[in-house]
Amino acid sequence: MNIVGISACVAGIAHTYIAKKKLIQAGEQAGHKIHIETQGTIGTEDALTPEEIEAADIVVLAVDIQIKGKERFDGKKIVEIPTEVAIHSPTALVKKLEEIAQKE
Repeated sequence: MNIVGISACVAGIAHTYIAKKKLIQAGEQAGHKIHIETQGTIGTEDALTPEEIEAADIVVLAVDIQIKGKERFDGKKIVEIPTEVAIHSPTALVKKLEEIAQKE
């Protein structure tokens, strides 16, 4: 499965990057291809390409704030959760993403 997403917290520092790391670890351990963009105090890092978004089976938004570019995901299955969920329950979250992605 191809997973793309964005992580962004209020301060734009710690939780943004911890959420990204946990999501990538859980996604890769489950055998998925995953790319997470961050939007923080230093701007956007690891920006998603249009090709990655097009190929995505599901989008995960681990965000505590308004993000830029959400319209890029129009027509995709989107799961939006607080960064805390990605940090504390990444494996369960990936399992949930699998279930949602397989539903038509």
